[in-house]
Amino acid sequence: MKIVIAGGGIIGLCCAFYLRKSGYSITVMDENDITSGTSFGNAGYISPSHFVPLSSPGIVSQGLRWMLNSSSPFYLKPRLNIDLLKFCYTFWKNANHETVNRNSPYLHKLLDLSRELSIEMKEELGNSFRMKEDGCLMLYKSEVGEQHEIELAKLASDFNVEARILNIHEIQEMDPAIDSSVRGGVYYPGDCHVHPGDFMKAIKVHLEQNGVEFLLNTPVTGFEKSNDHISAVLSNDKKIDCDEIILATGSWLPEIVKKLGSTILMQAGKGYSLTFENVDSNIRYPAILVDRRVAMTPMGPDLRMGGTMEISGLHSPTLPKRARAIYDAAREYYPGLALQFPAITKIWSGLRPLTPDGLPYIGRMNNYKNILIASGHAMLGLSLAAATGKLTEEIISHKKTSMDIEAFRINRFN
Repeated sequence: MKIVIAGGGIIGLCCAFYLRKSGYSITVMDENDITSGTSFGNAGYISPSHFVPLSSPGIVSQGLRWMLNSSSPFYLKPRLNIDLLKFCYTFWKNANHETVNRNSPYLHKLLDLSRELSIEMKEELGNSFRMKEDGCLMLYKSEVGEQHEIELAKLASDFNVEARILNIHEIQEMDPAIDSSVRGGVYYPGDCHVHPGDFMKAIKVHLEQNGVEFLLNTPVTGFEKSNDHISAVLSNDKKIDCDEIILATGSWLPEIVKKLGSTILMQAGKGYSLTFENVDSNIRYPAILVDRRVAMTPMGPDLRMGGTMEISGLHSPTLPKRARAIYDAAREYYPGLALQFPAITKIWSGLRPLTPDGLPYIGRMNNYKNILIASGHAMLGLSLAAATGKLTEEIISHKKTSMDIEAFRINRFN
């Protein structure tokens, strides 16, 4: 069986990893050369602690306070767009306790499975991507942030996720660089982190060595259809025959499925990151600065700081002041970091594919029997990649899946 995977990000490569292990002939096509993109510039977290979906109670009211401030952690560019309006309405309908209580167990199981599989990948590929199982700190300065994180820590126990509530003295024992103005934090020892760019390179090299074909700078321009099947993927003057196709195109999924006469609810959420090399007195633990929505990741001698959620379309320009807000937050929590704000050419940004309920799409399309979608992982793409790849292989091989995937079905908002 010949399988074409459209999309060479971390989700597409993990799908290829597990499908190739099962003996399938795999072609990965991507409109770029797989050297940049969201899978390279993210915070590098593999986070079982992130079991609450993005669409959760309180996030809409918080977002409304931030949405028109282009320097805030969340920014929505005002525009009349029917797809955006449909997405926002469906997101609002899902941001409630009932939906979160229903979806959190699915997200937890997917995260837990992915952590286990990611560690297995480290053992198989070798740890050239600097995976460390150091856990993650959730640091807060406000009383509201403290109450929220303590509630989440208590909820974590229901999922057997270890969480330790710490005061500032305990936190500074772990990392003296954290400012004393921090009220406290929650430590999740089960979280891991990697260098995401190195992770991508390691998987790609492994796939190439094991016979996976890569068609780079090859965008999907159409499909050759035969009743309820796709017989080939088209790219300008190329035709790539296939028995199965996986759409792992991230934020560009809605544009791709339109070529199939379908629609799917998704928006691109732009994030920014700054990477500093050879940092003197680097931070000791990955940390999320809760009140500022900023992630900090030590990657060996380097430091990456990232965050923000900007919904402004697929082709919006870089806004340096959003990156500046990340830098300022980092200096607030770690005032001893002797780092200069970089030139605009050093500011990275990438698009995270957002669904209205915070869960990914994993499963088959209704109107085509040989198309499988694996997308919509929001800020958890790296955290969920290994499990998504494994589930994709199980679906195509007609195996019993490692977990119930009902919550990830493609047509759940129809």
